[in-house]
Amino acid sequence: MDKAPLFDDVANGPAGGAAHWLITSDGLRIRAGHWSLADAKGTVLIFPGRTEFIEKYGRAAQSLQERGYASLAIDWRGQGIADRMTPNRAIGHVGEFHDYQHDVEAVMAYAEDIGLPRPYFLLGHSMGGCIGLRSLIEGLNVEGAMFSAPMWGVQMAAPLRPVAWGLSAMSTPFGFDQSIVPGQFEEGYVLRAPFEENTLTNDSAVWDEMGEQLKAHPDLGLGGPSLRWLNRSLHEMQQLSTMPAPNVPCLTYLGTEEAIVDPFRIRSRMGNWPDGILRVIEGGRHEMLMDTPAMRNMIFDETAAFFDARLAQAA
Repeated sequence: MDKAPLFDDVANGPAGGAAHWLITSDGLRIRAGHWSLADAKGTVLIFPGRTEFIEKYGRAAQSLQERGYASLAIDWRGQGIADRMTPNRAIGHVGEFHDYQHDVEAVMAYAEDIGLPRPYFLLGHSMGGCIGLRSLIEGLNVEGAMFSAPMWGVQMAAPLRPVAWGLSAMSTPFGFDQSIVPGQFEEGYVLRAPFEENTLTNDSAVWDEMGEQLKAHPDLGLGGPSLRWLNRSLHEMQQLSTMPAPNVPCLTYLGTEEAIVDPFRIRSRMGNWPDGILRVIEGGRHEMLMDTPAMRNMIFDETAAFFDARLAQAA
């Protein structure tokens, strides 16, 4: 296990964080980072969204540590400074969506190897919520899960949906599946969109910080997805929607101003999760964990209380 960079200058996380390179069972190099805590109640496994990277969750790690939890985050294959999957590193790509489970397997072994304290809890945002749901269904050993705007469906204009399915399905047999999805950009969203029009956060300081992270370390950046990523993600979300909820207590957050993932799929899933709670946040956008201090503190307070209750129940 070789040491990897952790860019503390932009992470704004707790002191003493560290990162390492991991090799997945299918031979890719990914990055995992952790923030330990003496006498921690447990460890929160952070599954970031598409385009995201470990340092973006430094503040989340700080919030969790203040509430008694160690944390671990991951650079998924194809993003952050993990191995990219296409010659054009600006395009987000994956072979099969289930390949992300190789990354989960590697990071779980890493957590054990470095002795991060059990029990484990899952925190999954957006694409990380899709990967995380699959992991739970396949038996991920955690006491509870929290999802933020999970990607269990995506918003798309009705006329575009059959086009997205059809074009992305054709891209593999015709050899253009590594091409970027039409209408997407190679430049990262936070570097090209003005704050006033953004769909992620209500906090201008957080928005500026997101841009500064990428300006300081451009290799962390990622643009739009490939046609294959789109196709395999659509298949994964459709398949997951047909599966019963896993037997894991779950707390899920959805903002009223959500404009990226599909609120209907989230409401449907949580409405059929026997030990699940859906919290709808008035004014919340896609990245509620990176919003105003009041919103962040409320969500982390509730999340820690939810995890604490699982600990008490287990005891």
